Amino acid sequence: MGAVSVQVSKTPNRERKRCYEDGAVVADLIDRARAGDDEAFGLLVDPFRHELQVHCYRMLGSVQDAEDALQETLVAAWRGLEGFEGRASMRTWLYRIATSRCLNALRSAARRPRAEPPVFAVEPPEPTRLGEVVWLEPYPDSSLDGISDDQPGPEARFDSREAISLAFVTALQLLPPRQRAVLVLRDVLGFHADQVAQMLESTEESVTSALKRARANLQRGASASGEHDAPPTPGSSAEQDIVDRLTTAYEIGDLDGLVALLTDDVLITMPPVPLEYQGRELAARFFGTVAFRDGRTFKVVATRANRQPAFGIYVRDPLADVLHANGLLVVTLAGDQIRTMTRFDNSVLPRFGLPRTLPG
Repeated sequence: MGAVSVQVSKTPNRERKRCYEDGAVVADLIDRARAGDDEAFGLLVDPFRHELQVHCYRMLGSVQDAEDALQETLVAAWRGLEGFEGRASMRTWLYRIATSRCLNALRSAARRPRAEPPVFAVEPPEPTRLGEVVWLEPYPDSSLDGISDDQPGPEARFDSREAISLAFVTALQLLPPRQRAVLVLRDVLGFHADQVAQMLESTEESVTSALKRARANLQRGASASGEHDAPPTPGSSAEQDIVDRLTTAYEIGDLDGLVALLTDDVLITMPPVPLEYQGRELAARFFGTVAFRDGRTFKVVATRANRQPAFGIYVRDPLADVLHANGLLVVTLAGDQIRTMTRFDNSVLPRFGLPRTLPG
């Protein structure tokens, strides 16, 4: 076969959906794709493209790595279509390939360069600890709309909002790769144990054992983070009130107002920098020393990441009528407070349509 185009098909969604409501249509598309028709191949895989990318993101914690894994998956599917026997659905077959590519990427992750030591304009306070997760990126909500894994299988344990949250994706990165794959396939996507065993070329007993260990590890991490109130409903007035208060505190340099929004055990992280700060008192010292030093003020642009409120932060230039990007902040809410603040550097801003500078 020739090279396959992996660009998004312009075929309307309703036609792509119709392909999977008619077995004869699917069979015809497979025959055409095997004959080298890349448009037919696009009709086969396009309905699953976005959910496969989210699957790869959960596995890898990086949007860029997920995009790379998705491209590898589509190329492998195109080249391996002759071997698709139809004993599993096209969706299950694609998940098998995607999971394999993610596991390969995780095995080679040790070859990644180590993160450079953090550079601050001022000396930050001593952190509570050094974090374990370094490779982590936020996922824009604009790319989550309409993905079909919002309706997982009946055996899934996590709803779609929880399963894409930054806390959940972070926790996944602490699991061994095989446990991570089993937990996502079983408890997030709801595949049956026998399906997962086939995907991983393993046995149901091995899958069940890995899932048990993964759940235990995940539970230990959840217990260590303590009990918190449920977050407000996305888009609710309660959530908007927190967004407005955080925005105001940042834009007028109100350290006390910001700290008042935090839980007693708030956690501040900033991947890829491994420093972590826990507790309201230490958070106040960090923000007072680093963010709000010398009376700096900001402009805040609200957005969303991982189904959570997020903010593009821009610092005012004292010498020019311009604001410079100062990273992206993603917050995890508990009731009417903030329990986690995760700050990412400027490299993630383009995915959210945010520029490097704004007029002052």
